Amino acid sequence: MIISWFQAFLLGVMSCLAASTIACLGTTVGNYTLNRPLIASLFVGLILGDVKGCVQIAIPMQIIYIALVTPGGTVAADLRAVSYIGIPLAYATAKSQGLEMGSAEAQALAGAMGALVGTVGTVQFYGTAMMNLIWQHIGWAELDKGKFGILTAVETWMPIISHICISLIPVMLIDYLGAGAVDSFKEALPMDSWYMKSIFTLGSLLPAVGIAILLNSVVSKPVDLIYFVFGFAIAKSMGLTLLAATAVGAVFALINYQMKMIKVNASNSGSDDEEDI
Repeated sequence: MIISWFQAFLLGVMSCLAASTIACLGTTVGNYTLNRPLIASLFVGLILGDVKGCVQIAIPMQIIYIALVTPGGTVAADLRAVSYIGIPLAYATAKSQGLEMGSAEAQALAGAMGALVGTVGTVQFYGTAMMNLIWQHIGWAELDKGKFGILTAVETWMPIISHICISLIPVMLIDYLGAGAVDSFKEALPMDSWYMKSIFTLGSLLPAVGIAILLNSVVSKPVDLIYFVFGFAIAKSMGLTLLAATAVGAVFALINYQMKMIKVNASNSGSDDEEDI
């Protein structure tokens, strides 16, 4: 499969928008929405013409990075590369190998690809930050001269230049050239080779790492694992879709909330009686 220059350009634009706090109304819409593989896969699928296939490819990538946060600007992996380089190249590779996008092999390939390009995103993140320091330096120099109008430029269009140089152009080139090299990889990396099987094995294990990181973040007591395992068990045994599982979880959350409120009200009423006595 070949990604055209126009498709690669659109992928680069999406990467640029997802990384820009100005264009996407802050990190809530950009980094924490458009940058996430499962959300980005919708736009990647629209660009490549296969929304379902790209969403299926994005699922293991989303699981790997499901608990990723950026505390204090510290970035272990920037998802702009995972979403807008990893998904297109994993999709193109799976397509060239004749794999079904929902198959175990395609999912494992996607997981390995997502982990691989995560480091590229880290370079993009810190590269953008370093380039923005240039604009900050220019801004301080102009402020010393009393030119306060420079503040608008430093906070608006100058950072966009950084995103174009660090996000749009590299993503466009990597997607176009990388997809073009997929056919060569197909001949050099046969599916039944030991190194391809190793990649599939590694990729299939990586989502478990993402789940483990998530558990480490949300589980404060061992008993919390019971609810976590119960949720997976009931979803699997009942064959629930994601929306149905969300609805079931919301009902249990509501029941738990009401039980806690009953305890709180009971304790408050008891204290009031003691005060009256």
